[in-house]
Amino acid sequence: MAEKRTRSEQEIEADLAATRQRLAGTIDELAFRAQPKEIAKRQVEGVKLAANDATRTPDGELRHDKVAGMLGGFGAVALLLGLIRRARG
Repeated sequence: MAEKRTRSEQEIEADLAATRQRLAGTIDELAFRAQPKEIAKRQVEGVKLAANDATRTPDGELRHDKVAGMLGGFGAVALLLGLIRRARG
């Protein structure tokens, strides 16, 4: 059996100080990540990546069929919204 070593008061205090330092760093990082501006920035980046994945091939070429379909869909929605506005107004 291994003999249990007792730590000195200075070792315990040094461990506590190091733990406090790590905890403070973690709290600072969490506070930074929770800022609305940072959350919005991550969301925008995610949308950009998703759009890039949807419109490009793995080697970076533009997928014309997907882009045309998306533009057609956007056009249809815009037309529908215009017709609804005209009917109401």
